Amino acid sequence: MADVTSAPDAATLERPDTEQGVLLEVPWVTLVWDDPVNLMSYVSFVFIDYFHYSKSKAQRLMMQVHHEGKAVVSSGSREEMERDVQAMHSYGLWATLQKGDA
Repeated sequence: MADVTSAPDAATLERPDTEQGVLLEVPWVTLVWDDPVNLMSYVSFVFIDYFHYSKSKAQRLMMQVHHEGKAVVSSGSREEMERDVQAMHSYGLWATLQKGDA
């Protein structure tokens, strides 16, 4: 006959250290680059239409693209940023993705 054992007492259960081995994933970012083709008003429109940003946020990002040559317009998982880059390309904007700062 098989031996019947009781479940271990809750106080004796070992739990892996939740802080050990937890790595925070560095987010990815979508960059939109300045280009000589698209009007500033169109770039703002894209940010409002696709990202649903407010007019003021869209204009601020557009001005950053215009003056600094690029702006981070979204951040998240790599898959999400690949989707956003493709969307920016479909609007005719120059966009890339890269790992964000930790």
